[in-house]
Amino acid sequence: MSLTAWWPVRVLLLAAFAAAGLLVWRLRRRGVRIVLATAALVLAAANALAAVNASYGYYLTLGQAVGLPGPDAASLRQLDRPGMPGSGRLVTLTIPGGTSHFAARPARVYLPPAWFARPRPKLPVLVLLHGTPGAPEDWTDGGGVTATADAWAAGHGGSAPIVVMPDINGTLDGDSECVDGRAGRAETYLTRDVPAFVTNRFFTRPPGAHWAVAGLSEGGSCAIMLALRHPGTFATFADFSGLAGPRSGDGNDLGDTVAALFAGSAANFDAHEPTSLLTHGRYPGLAGWFEVGDADEDPLAAARMLEPMAARAGVATRLLVVPGGGHDFFLWRQAFADALPWLTARLSG
Repeated sequence: MSLTAWWPVRVLLLAAFAAAGLLVWRLRRRGVRIVLATAALVLAAANALAAVNASYGYYLTLGQAVGLPGPDAASLRQLDRPGMPGSGRLVTLTIPGGTSHFAARPARVYLPPAWFARPRPKLPVLVLLHGTPGAPEDWTDGGGVTATADAWAAGHGGSAPIVVMPDINGTLDGDSECVDGRAGRAETYLTRDVPAFVTNRFFTRPPGAHWAVAGLSEGGSCAIMLALRHPGTFATFADFSGLAGPRSGDGNDLGDTVAALFAGSAANFDAHEPTSLLTHGRYPGLAGWFEVGDADEDPLAAARMLEPMAARAGVATRLLVVPGGGHDFFLWRQAFADALPWLTARLSG
Protein backbone atom coordinates (compact mmCIF):
# COMPACT_ATOMS: atom_id res chain seq x y z
CA MET A 1 0.00 0.00 0.00
CA SER A 2 1.37 3.40 -0.93
CA LEU A 3 2.10 5.68 2.02
CA THR A 4 0.67 8.57 0.02
CA ALA A 5 -2.73 6.89 0.17
CA TRP A 6 -2.78 8.26 3.69
CA TRP A 7 -6.23 7.49 4.99
CA PRO A 8 -5.74 3.72 5.58
CA VAL A 9 -2.48 4.45 7.41
CA ARG A 10 -4.11 7.06 9.59
CA VAL A 11 -7.11 4.84 10.34
CA LEU A 12 -4.81 2.08 11.59
CA LEU A 13 -2.75 4.50 13.64
CA LEU A 14 -5.84 6.12 15.14
CA ALA A 15 -7.28 2.72 16.07
CA ALA A 16 -4.02 1.74 17.78
CA PHE A 17 -3.91 5.11 19.54
CA ALA A 18 -7.46 4.68 20.80
CA ALA A 19 -6.72 1.15 22.05
CA ALA A 20 -3.60 2.32 23.87
CA GLY A 21 -5.50 5.22 25.40
CA LEU A 22 -8.26 2.92 26.61
CA LEU A 23 -5.77 0.58 28.26
CA VAL A 24 -4.01 3.52 29.93
CA TRP A 25 -7.34 4.59 31.38
CA ARG A 26 -8.35 1.11 32.60
CA LEU A 27 -5.08 -0.32 33.91
CA ARG A 28 -3.86 0.59 37.37
CA ARG A 29 -0.22 -0.55 37.29
CA ARG A 30 1.88 2.59 37.00
CA GLY A 31 4.71 1.06 34.96
CA VAL A 32 2.34 -0.42 32.39
CA ARG A 33 0.44 2.84 32.13
CA ILE A 34 3.68 4.77 31.44
CA VAL A 35 4.65 2.33 28.69
CA LEU A 36 1.21 2.51 27.10
CA ALA A 37 1.07 6.30 27.39
CA THR A 38 4.45 6.52 25.65
CA ALA A 39 3.20 4.19 22.93
CA ALA A 40 0.10 6.35 22.50
CA LEU A 41 2.24 9.47 22.07
CA VAL A 42 4.42 7.70 19.48
CA LEU A 43 1.31 6.60 17.58
CA ALA A 44 -0.07 10.15 17.66
CA ALA A 45 3.22 11.49 16.27
CA ALA A 46 3.27 8.78 13.59
CA ASN A 47 -0.30 9.73 12.66
CA ALA A 48 0.71 13.36 12.21
CA LEU A 49 3.76 12.38 10.15
CA ALA A 50 1.59 10.16 7.94
CA ALA A 51 -0.65 13.14 7.23
CA VAL A 52 2.34 15.36 6.40
CA ASN A 53 3.77 12.68 4.11
CA ALA A 54 0.41 12.40 2.38
CA SER A 55 0.34 16.15 1.83
CA TYR A 56 3.81 16.32 0.26
CA GLY A 57 3.91 12.84 -1.29
CA TYR A 58 7.49 12.12 -0.23
CA TYR A 59 7.72 8.48 0.88
CA LEU A 60 5.88 6.10 -1.41
CA THR A 61 6.55 2.87 0.52
CA LEU A 62 7.24 1.78 4.08
CA GLY A 63 10.68 0.58 2.98
CA GLN A 64 11.60 4.10 1.90
CA ALA A 65 10.29 5.53 5.17
CA VAL A 66 12.49 3.26 7.30
CA GLY A 67 15.52 3.66 5.03
CA LEU A 68 15.70 0.21 3.45
CA PRO A 69 17.68 0.04 0.19
CA GLY A 70 15.59 -0.54 -2.91
CA PRO A 71 15.98 -3.59 -5.15
CA ASP A 72 17.89 -1.42 -7.61
CA ALA A 73 20.61 -0.46 -5.13
CA ALA A 74 24.16 -1.51 -5.98
CA SER A 75 27.69 -1.02 -4.73
CA LEU A 76 30.54 0.33 -6.81
CA ARG A 77 32.08 -3.17 -6.90
CA GLN A 78 28.93 -4.57 -8.48
CA LEU A 79 29.14 -2.10 -11.37
CA ASP A 80 31.96 -4.03 -13.00
CA ARG A 81 29.94 -7.22 -13.40
CA PRO A 82 29.34 -8.06 -17.08
CA GLY A 83 25.89 -8.40 -18.62
CA MET A 84 23.08 -5.91 -19.14
CA PRO A 85 20.52 -6.10 -16.30
CA GLY A 86 16.78 -5.86 -16.82
CA SER A 87 16.61 -2.58 -14.91
CA GLY A 88 18.90 0.27 -13.96
CA ARG A 89 21.08 0.39 -10.86
CA LEU A 90 21.26 3.07 -8.22
CA VAL A 91 24.58 3.78 -6.51
CA THR A 92 25.45 6.07 -3.62
CA LEU A 93 28.89 7.65 -3.66
CA THR A 94 30.80 10.73 -2.66
CA ILE A 95 31.71 13.14 -5.45
CA PRO A 96 34.81 14.92 -4.16
CA GLY A 97 35.11 18.68 -4.30
CA GLY A 98 38.67 18.72 -5.58
CA THR A 99 38.46 22.25 -6.98
CA SER A 100 35.65 23.77 -4.93
CA HIS A 101 36.39 22.07 -1.59
CA PHE A 102 32.63 21.97 -1.15
CA ALA A 103 31.67 19.63 1.71
CA ALA A 104 29.02 17.65 -0.15
CA ARG A 105 26.95 14.81 1.20
CA PRO A 106 26.93 11.54 -0.80
CA ALA A 107 25.32 11.74 -4.23
CA ARG A 108 23.09 9.19 -5.93
CA VAL A 109 23.61 8.04 -9.50
CA TYR A 110 21.16 6.09 -11.63
CA LEU A 111 22.83 3.92 -14.29
CA PRO A 112 20.47 2.63 -16.99
CA PRO A 113 20.72 -0.97 -18.22
CA ALA A 114 22.56 0.13 -21.37
CA TRP A 115 25.50 1.35 -19.26
CA PHE A 116 26.32 -2.27 -18.43
CA ALA A 117 26.50 -3.40 -22.08
CA ARG A 118 29.85 -4.30 -23.64
CA PRO A 119 31.24 -2.42 -25.39
CA ARG A 120 29.98 0.25 -22.99
CA PRO A 121 28.20 3.13 -24.76
CA LYS A 122 28.95 6.73 -23.90
CA LEU A 123 25.65 7.94 -22.49
CA PRO A 124 24.32 11.47 -21.91
CA VAL A 125 23.89 12.87 -18.42
CA LEU A 126 21.00 14.49 -16.58
CA VAL A 127 21.94 16.26 -13.34
CA LEU A 128 19.01 16.52 -10.90
CA LEU A 129 19.10 19.04 -8.06
CA HIS A 130 17.10 18.84 -4.84
CA GLY A 131 15.64 21.67 -2.79
CA THR A 132 15.83 22.93 0.79
CA PRO A 133 15.31 21.40 3.23
CA GLY A 134 16.42 18.37 1.27
CA ALA A 135 19.02 15.87 0.13
CA PRO A 136 20.05 14.02 -3.04
CA GLU A 137 17.86 11.03 -2.13
CA ASP A 138 14.76 13.23 -2.39
CA TRP A 139 14.77 12.49 -6.10
CA THR A 140 14.76 8.73 -5.59
CA ASP A 141 12.60 8.54 -2.45
CA GLY A 142 10.00 11.14 -3.38
CA GLY A 143 10.71 11.98 -7.01
CA GLY A 144 10.29 8.50 -8.48
CA VAL A 145 13.44 8.80 -10.59
CA THR A 146 14.33 5.11 -10.68
CA ALA A 147 10.88 3.85 -11.67
CA THR A 148 10.40 6.58 -14.28
CA ALA A 149 13.84 6.13 -15.82
CA ASP A 150 13.45 2.33 -15.82
CA ALA A 151 10.11 2.62 -17.59
CA TRP A 152 11.70 4.82 -20.25
CA ALA A 153 14.67 2.48 -20.64
CA ALA A 154 12.39 -0.56 -20.95
CA GLY A 155 10.80 1.00 -24.01
CA HIS A 156 14.11 2.05 -25.58
CA GLY A 157 16.33 -1.01 -25.52
CA GLY A 158 17.66 -0.31 -22.03
CA SER A 159 18.92 3.14 -22.98
CA ALA A 160 18.32 6.25 -20.88
CA PRO A 161 20.45 9.11 -19.59
CA ILE A 162 22.70 8.57 -16.60
CA VAL A 163 20.98 10.53 -13.83
CA VAL A 164 23.30 12.21 -11.32
CA MET A 165 21.78 13.56 -8.10
CA PRO A 166 24.47 15.58 -6.28
CA ASP A 167 24.26 17.49 -3.03
CA ILE A 168 23.83 21.24 -3.45
CA ASN A 169 23.61 22.45 0.16
CA GLY A 170 25.95 20.44 2.37
CA THR A 171 23.33 20.01 5.10
CA LEU A 172 19.62 19.20 5.32
CA ASP A 173 18.60 22.80 5.97
CA GLY A 174 21.41 24.55 4.07
CA ASP A 175 20.52 26.94 1.27
CA SER A 176 23.43 27.61 -1.07
CA GLU A 177 21.18 28.53 -4.02
CA CYS A 178 23.98 26.91 -6.04
CA VAL A 179 26.23 29.96 -5.84
CA ASP A 180 29.73 30.36 -4.42
CA GLY A 181 29.01 32.00 -1.09
CA ARG A 182 28.88 31.53 2.65
CA ALA A 183 27.44 28.01 2.28
CA GLY A 184 30.48 26.95 0.23
CA ARG A 185 31.49 27.02 -3.41
CA ALA A 186 28.44 25.14 -4.63
CA GLU A 187 28.48 26.60 -8.14
CA THR A 188 32.07 25.56 -8.70
CA TYR A 189 31.28 22.12 -7.31
CA LEU A 190 28.32 21.60 -9.63
CA THR A 191 29.95 22.97 -12.78
CA ARG A 192 33.51 21.69 -12.39
CA ASP A 193 33.90 18.94 -9.80
CA VAL A 194 30.73 17.02 -10.59
CA PRO A 195 31.22 16.96 -14.40
CA ALA A 196 34.88 16.01 -14.08
CA PHE A 197 34.16 13.14 -11.71
CA VAL A 198 31.13 11.81 -13.60
CA THR A 199 32.78 11.82 -17.03
CA ASN A 200 35.86 10.03 -15.68
CA ARG A 201 34.07 7.51 -13.48
CA PHE A 202 31.15 6.61 -15.72
CA PHE A 203 32.66 7.21 -19.19
CA THR A 204 29.84 9.53 -20.27
CA ARG A 205 29.40 11.91 -23.15
CA PRO A 206 31.29 15.15 -22.46
CA PRO A 207 29.55 18.14 -20.86
CA GLY A 208 27.75 20.43 -23.28
CA ALA A 209 25.10 19.35 -25.75
CA HIS A 210 24.69 15.95 -24.08
CA TRP A 211 24.31 17.24 -20.52
CA ALA A 212 21.21 18.73 -18.89
CA VAL A 213 20.49 20.13 -15.44
CA ALA A 214 17.07 20.06 -13.79
CA GLY A 215 15.73 20.60 -10.32
CA LEU A 216 12.81 21.03 -7.97
CA SER A 217 12.08 24.17 -5.95
CA GLU A 218 15.51 25.63 -5.04
CA GLY A 219 16.98 23.13 -7.50
CA GLY A 220 14.74 24.50 -10.24
CA SER A 221 16.01 28.04 -9.68
CA CYS A 222 19.53 26.62 -9.70
CA ALA A 223 18.94 24.76 -12.97
CA ILE A 224 18.08 27.81 -15.07
CA MET A 225 20.77 29.94 -13.43
CA LEU A 226 23.49 27.33 -13.97
CA ALA A 227 22.49 26.73 -17.59
CA LEU A 228 22.47 30.44 -18.39
CA ARG A 229 25.86 30.96 -16.74
CA HIS A 230 27.43 27.72 -18.00
CA PRO A 231 25.86 26.84 -21.36
CA GLY A 232 29.05 25.04 -22.31
CA THR A 233 28.35 22.56 -19.53
CA PHE A 234 24.55 22.34 -19.67
CA ALA A 235 22.82 22.96 -23.01
CA THR A 236 19.43 22.00 -21.58
CA PHE A 237 17.64 22.76 -18.32
CA ALA A 238 14.35 21.96 -16.63
CA ASP A 239 12.93 24.17 -13.89
CA PHE A 240 10.28 22.50 -11.73
CA SER A 241 8.64 25.01 -9.36
CA GLY A 242 11.66 27.28 -9.05
CA LEU A 243 11.58 30.91 -8.00
CA ALA A 244 12.67 33.85 -10.17
CA GLY A 245 16.32 33.28 -9.25
CA PRO A 246 18.60 32.77 -6.24
CA ARG A 247 16.68 33.85 -3.15
CA SER A 248 17.42 33.72 0.56
CA GLY A 249 13.71 33.39 1.34
CA ASP A 250 10.72 31.41 0.17
CA GLY A 251 9.32 33.93 -2.33
CA ASN A 252 10.37 35.98 -5.33
CA ASP A 253 10.99 39.11 -3.24
CA LEU A 254 14.69 39.81 -2.79
CA GLY A 255 14.65 40.35 0.97
CA ASP A 256 18.26 40.06 2.15
CA THR A 257 19.35 37.96 -0.83
CA VAL A 258 22.13 40.30 -1.98
CA ALA A 259 23.63 40.47 1.49
CA ALA A 260 23.11 36.83 2.42
CA LEU A 261 24.18 35.15 -0.81
CA PHE A 262 26.43 37.69 -2.55
CA ALA A 263 28.18 39.50 0.31
CA GLY A 264 26.35 42.70 -0.59
CA SER A 265 27.55 42.77 -4.20
CA ALA A 266 24.76 43.92 -6.51
CA ALA A 267 26.96 43.17 -9.53
CA ASN A 268 27.46 39.57 -8.42
CA PHE A 269 23.73 39.22 -7.82
CA ASP A 270 22.98 40.54 -11.33
CA ALA A 271 25.46 38.05 -12.76
CA HIS A 272 23.36 35.23 -11.26
CA GLU A 273 19.86 36.65 -11.71
CA PRO A 274 18.04 34.99 -14.66
CA THR A 275 16.08 38.13 -15.59
CA SER A 276 19.33 40.11 -15.87
CA LEU A 277 21.09 37.34 -17.80
CA LEU A 278 18.16 36.94 -20.21
CA THR A 279 17.88 40.70 -20.71
CA HIS A 280 21.52 41.19 -21.62
CA GLY A 281 22.41 37.89 -23.28
CA ARG A 282 21.46 35.61 -26.16
CA TYR A 283 21.22 31.82 -25.80
CA PRO A 284 20.37 30.33 -29.20
CA GLY A 285 21.79 26.89 -28.35
CA LEU A 286 19.96 26.52 -25.06
CA ALA A 287 16.62 24.81 -24.35
CA GLY A 288 14.52 24.96 -21.21
CA TRP A 289 11.46 23.23 -19.78
CA PHE A 290 9.34 24.97 -17.13
CA GLU A 291 6.74 23.04 -15.15
CA VAL A 292 4.77 24.35 -12.18
CA GLY A 293 1.44 23.90 -10.42
CA ASP A 294 -1.22 26.57 -10.78
CA ALA A 295 -1.70 26.53 -6.99
CA ASP A 296 1.97 27.41 -6.37
CA GLU A 297 1.85 31.20 -6.43
CA ASP A 298 5.45 32.45 -6.46
CA PRO A 299 6.94 29.70 -8.66
CA LEU A 300 3.99 30.12 -11.06
CA ALA A 301 4.66 33.86 -11.31
CA ALA A 302 8.37 33.14 -11.86
CA ALA A 303 7.72 30.63 -14.65
CA ARG A 304 5.27 32.92 -16.43
CA MET A 305 7.84 35.71 -16.32
CA LEU A 306 10.97 33.70 -17.19
CA GLU A 307 9.63 31.49 -19.98
CA PRO A 308 8.77 34.32 -22.44
CA MET A 309 11.96 36.17 -21.51
CA ALA A 310 13.96 33.02 -22.26
CA ALA A 311 12.17 32.55 -25.57
CA ARG A 312 13.00 36.14 -26.59
CA ALA A 313 16.65 35.46 -25.68
CA GLY A 314 16.79 32.54 -28.10
CA VAL A 315 16.09 29.66 -25.68
CA ALA A 316 13.86 26.90 -27.07
CA THR A 317 11.28 26.77 -24.28
CA ARG A 318 8.36 24.69 -23.06
CA LEU A 319 5.97 25.76 -20.29
CA LEU A 320 3.57 23.33 -18.63
CA VAL A 321 1.21 24.53 -15.91
CA VAL A 322 -0.38 21.66 -13.98
CA PRO A 323 -4.01 22.30 -12.88
CA GLY A 324 -4.29 21.98 -9.11
CA GLY A 325 -0.55 21.34 -8.78
CA GLY A 326 1.18 22.42 -5.58
CA HIS A 327 4.71 22.63 -4.22
CA ASP A 328 5.12 18.93 -3.47
CA PHE A 329 6.43 15.62 -4.70
CA PHE A 330 3.18 14.78 -6.46
CA LEU A 331 3.99 17.64 -8.85
CA TRP A 332 7.72 16.92 -9.06
CA ARG A 333 7.25 13.21 -9.85
CA GLN A 334 4.86 14.17 -12.62
CA ALA A 335 7.16 16.93 -13.87
CA PHE A 336 10.11 14.55 -14.17
CA ALA A 337 7.98 12.03 -16.06
CA ASP A 338 6.55 14.78 -18.28
CA ALA A 339 9.96 16.25 -19.14
CA LEU A 340 12.02 13.06 -19.50
CA PRO A 341 11.10 12.27 -23.14
CA TRP A 342 11.89 15.85 -24.17
CA LEU A 343 15.10 15.92 -22.15
CA THR A 344 16.23 12.59 -23.59
CA ALA A 345 15.54 13.74 -27.14
CA ARG A 346 17.62 16.85 -26.52
CA LEU A 347 20.47 14.94 -24.94
CA SER A 348 20.55 12.25 -27.62
CA GLY A 349 20.52 14.63 -30.56
